[in-house]
Amino acid sequence: MRRTVLRAAAAMAALAAAGLASAPALAADPVEVTLYYPVAVGGPVTKTIDAMAAEFEKQNPDVRIKAIYAGTYQESLVKALTAHKGGTPPTLAVLLSTDLFTLIDEDAIVPIDGLASSPEDKQWISGFYPAFMQNSQTGGKTWGIPFQRSTIVMFWNKKLFKEAGLDPEKAPVTWAETVDYAKKLTKTDASGNVSQWGIKIPSTGFTYWIFQGMTTPNDTVLMNSAGTQTYFDKPGAVEALRYWVDLSAKHKAMPSGVIEWGTTPKDFMEEKAAMIWTTTGNLTNLRTNASFPFGVAMLPAAKHPGSPTGGGNFYVFNKTSPAQQKAAMKFIRWASEPQRAAQWSIATGYVATRPDAWDTPEMKKYLQDVPAAGVARDQLKYSVAELSTHDNQRVTKALNDNLQAALSGTKTPEAALKDAQRESDRILRTWRR
Repeated sequence: MRRTVLRAAAAMAALAAAGLASAPALAADPVEVTLYYPVAVGGPVTKTIDAMAAEFEKQNPDVRIKAIYAGTYQESLVKALTAHKGGTPPTLAVLLSTDLFTLIDEDAIVPIDGLASSPEDKQWISGFYPAFMQNSQTGGKTWGIPFQRSTIVMFWNKKLFKEAGLDPEKAPVTWAETVDYAKKLTKTDASGNVSQWGIKIPSTGFTYWIFQGMTTPNDTVLMNSAGTQTYFDKPGAVEALRYWVDLSAKHKAMPSGVIEWGTTPKDFMEEKAAMIWTTTGNLTNLRTNASFPFGVAMLPAAKHPGSPTGGGNFYVFNKTSPAQQKAAMKFIRWASEPQRAAQWSIATGYVATRPDAWDTPEMKKYLQDVPAAGVARDQLKYSVAELSTHDNQRVTKALNDNLQAALSGTKTPEAALKDAQRESDRILRTWRR
């Protein structure tokens, strides 16, 4: 992963050098924009963000970007809201798109529309993929701008496919095919010990998000756009959870119990799993570190393909000065320019968030070299918003806990989702009055 980040920093630096031969002198008193970014303090990804900030400052000497690395997404949200309540909010933060309602409820952010209201600004806002804007807009306003966004995709090991007698160039495209392939790819010794699993689908960290990777292809949406109602126990959701549970309980092609989000890519690279589901943001990591040829595919279809979107948005915080908010918007516009969005996607594996980024020469060449990079983009036409509601942390915890109970065998899928819906109704009832 370190090589990925260093390559990202180099790509950003090269991008800056292309047009900065005669940068103007620094302004005497630049406006300071504090940027909360969700990576561990001192982590190598800070080199990428620092390089971006330096490039931007060369082009915009009237602005100073002060990046603060605030930990995980969850830690970043807590720190940003604590600072907001304490009267010293960040100017700008990259937080989960699903934090939208939480940030609005805390009166922590300002609508982007109020800062970018010209016809040109409106055209710019309309230029992002609609699937990403589902978690960026509500109530007729735009609150966040997509930055490091993703979908869930399936990776498969072509070498192990060939060894199992499967076409190494063809991934399973339906639920039934996935079961068939996974069973053929699972290796068990005479003592019953599994040395290679057919598939691993993680169930920690973002359990609800992975679950949407099954409900979406089953034509089932888990919440309304206002964030006031969930539909966890609908028949399509129960059917999706039953499919997930059966991969281990019935078909014995996936480990039982919970599977760690963070170790799933490692298990894939160590060939302990022939197929995995994970974020497309792992593409560059796997390209850099996998020792075997692999493929990338859309998630298998039940009624049609589909995945929830995921990842982080830019948010501009309230209780900051008009000058800071204006400077923050300048940085957001700069970071989402087509060429830069293309470079960010190439360097990290995240999906370039605008169609015009895919029209750049850099991205066209990248797609010729790495066709798999287009899978997540093509999946956007089937994508839905990631689960997001008012009081989102409690609602998603209720769902996550019950999903894991079903996967661990302590509840049936029906009972788990009925309990999750009951708890969600209790949490959200005040928002429906």
